Amino acid sequence: MRYLVNFLMIGSFVIAGCGGSTRQISDTPKTSSTVSAQRITHAEYTIEQLMESISYRGLSFSPDNSKLLTSSDQSGIFNAYAVPVNGDTPIALTQSTTESILALSYFPKDERFLYGADQGGNELYHIYIHELDGTVRDLTPGARLVATFNGWVADRTSFFVTTNERDPRYFDLYEFDTGDYTRTLLYENNDGYQIGSVSADRRFVALMKFVDNANTDIYIHDRKNNKTTLLTTAEGDIDNRPATFSPTGHTLYYMSDQDHEFQYLLRHNLDNGKSETVLKLDWDIRAARFSEDGSKLIVTSNQNARSVVDIYTPVTMERINGSNMPAASITSATLSADGETLALIATHGQIPGDIYVRSSRQPPRRLLSSLNKQVKPEHLVAGEVVRFKSYDGLDVPGILYRPHQATGTAKLPALVWVHGGPGGESRIGYQPFIQSLVNAGYVVYAVNNRGSSGSGKTFFHLDDHNHGKGDLGDVIASKQMLIDTGYVDPDRIGIIGASYGGYMVLAALAFEPESFAVGVNIFGVANWLRTIANMPPWWEAQRNAMETEIGNPRTEEEYLTRISPYFHASNIVRPLIVLQGANDPRVLQIESDEIVEKVRANGVPVEYVLFPDEGHGFRKKANQITANKAISAFLDKYLKNNVLLTQAQ
Repeated sequence: MRYLVNFLMIGSFVIAGCGGSTRQISDTPKTSSTVSAQRITHAEYTIEQLMESISYRGLSFSPDNSKLLTSSDQSGIFNAYAVPVNGDTPIALTQSTTESILALSYFPKDERFLYGADQGGNELYHIYIHELDGTVRDLTPGARLVATFNGWVADRTSFFVTTNERDPRYFDLYEFDTGDYTRTLLYENNDGYQIGSVSADRRFVALMKFVDNANTDIYIHDRKNNKTTLLTTAEGDIDNRPATFSPTGHTLYYMSDQDHEFQYLLRHNLDNGKSETVLKLDWDIRAARFSEDGSKLIVTSNQNARSVVDIYTPVTMERINGSNMPAASITSATLSADGETLALIATHGQIPGDIYVRSSRQPPRRLLSSLNKQVKPEHLVAGEVVRFKSYDGLDVPGILYRPHQATGTAKLPALVWVHGGPGGESRIGYQPFIQSLVNAGYVVYAVNNRGSSGSGKTFFHLDDHNHGKGDLGDVIASKQMLIDTGYVDPDRIGIIGASYGGYMVLAALAFEPESFAVGVNIFGVANWLRTIANMPPWWEAQRNAMETEIGNPRTEEEYLTRISPYFHASNIVRPLIVLQGANDPRVLQIESDEIVEKVRANGVPVEYVLFPDEGHGFRKKANQITANKAISAFLDKYLKNNVLLTQAQ
């Protein structure tokens, strides 16, 4: 269920993520001995300087194509901005100081826009309209609901929103008029489907249903006869995901991994019932959508931990152009209404995420830079994809960040970084905290252990019902790769991770107590029995997939107890720091409270940082800086300087 079952994947706003590579490797597995050893002059930066860089999220063209709508955290929290395409200074459209605003889309005929926001990180997102006069309207009022923007109707006279207001477990589909905002219920969801695209004539609704974590089916609901039909009838473990309907006609584009390691793109004609393969790569195709005028198909693929955007002619599937930025990963891309201008956000290990535009076959033109001008990109470390042989011979990839201080003679401390998920992936991209660690002389390896996305479905399912064992084995095996570089101190290797990665930190310390010198647990799961049983109601459609991936608390209590660090916390003997958001709806605060109490009872140094105004991921820059400073001080004390070992000697 790649990219779909990521209950413990960190959200869009995080303390730090995983990624940052400017160089791809060949299909032949590469060991650390082949990593480039080029050195440059080193300069040290503070966390504040690295955090001063700007993050941009999402892009939408204004009706006249003169501006781009985006979200930026340059004020310290995400707000909506209008970015002139001619290069003029961005204009702040909102002034929030407490809640992050996620800009979604301009209206088709004027500069009203839609945005989403929750309350203190509780993930109860509402959809808002920002009117031309600056007033704001909540389109989805209510105390305990989640709403999502589901795109525009083909004629742009209305738009779609899903909400779980009727039943907290499931999302219904509504159509909102662009004039008076009246809404019409299009599909009432009583069977646990996830809602996808809607055909141009509003007759068909694409639905997806989780069978388990390896099998998803696509259904088509025909609103004309109120009938729901299974589209993907092939037997076996096949991950099928709807992408988009064609702008005209009744053709559904969808992704599948049937008889293939990676997801490829197909189209199904609802009138004649025939399907055909459209595009197949040796990488996962993650998304496909049409330009507003219907003349182009925008395809996003995951290539070696890098998001690549290509544009095709839909009928012939001839590639027209694309992002053409081989060193970067594209985090957002959109076409203007006339299909002539592509806007995108590009990131890699030395660039937080710059906004570019390109027309026709011209090279991209940068509109906005994101890196703090006090920081020189050459002083940062791009990172490089490196594979190693794990304990059973499996090739495992990850991104290695080698500090400029690594000379081959100096032995540096190191951290194994574990991503969120389960099923996430360390990706190419700038992460200020990783850069601050590397800048301070820590080697960082962002491992993509078995069970991670991006390496095919066989690799993805190798950790099913094997958590805290097979995946942990890869994490521990990566230590030897680090040692073999010649510049890592074998006695000063720690482990760090957020969300599911935080679970891996606790699992390492509890199940292999001598494997790592320290642990940094950022809102990680300690007790699977409680976490799965207390999944938020709006995740109900994915419950079965989660339970087949991790375990069922109703029938597998003994197994989940065995893999939950909380019940084995007496084994933990290494220093630990824990960070948690009080409003986290996925990993409840009690998870961190209890593990801190348990480990402190062992007489082990434990530090605990709790943020009352954050959820599953720290959004506010001030909180991110506080968290990063606390972790850095902890690591300097217990890993870099190894005070416990010094005291023992």
